[in-house]
Amino acid sequence: MRIIQDGTIALGPGKVSLLEAVREHGSISAAARSMNMSYRRAWLLMDELNRALESPATVSEHGGQSGGGSMLTPVGEEIVRLYRSIEARAATVCAPEIEALVKLVKV
Repeated sequence: MRIIQDGTIALGPGKVSLLEAVREHGSISAAARSMNMSYRRAWLLMDELNRALESPATVSEHGGQSGGGSMLTPVGEEIVRLYRSIEARAATVCAPEIEALVKLVKV
């Protein structure tokens, strides 16, 4: 599932996975590394997502003695929760259609 805003993917599976990685690793750079993605690409995706929202999904602290980091806001947590819930419900409700699509995929 993707949400398109002004011709841009405001929210989709990649951004949700990146949010989960930020939650797990505590920084955009570590999240990017865990996904084999450049820091710049990850930062641009998070910036794009945050600009599309009424309130940001992540907050970042600048480096210092402790090195800074990023974390999900309550909005970011809610995005992950809602998105994964929609995925699970869709997989259940659409199981016959998904099975039919899988049969069309070359093995």
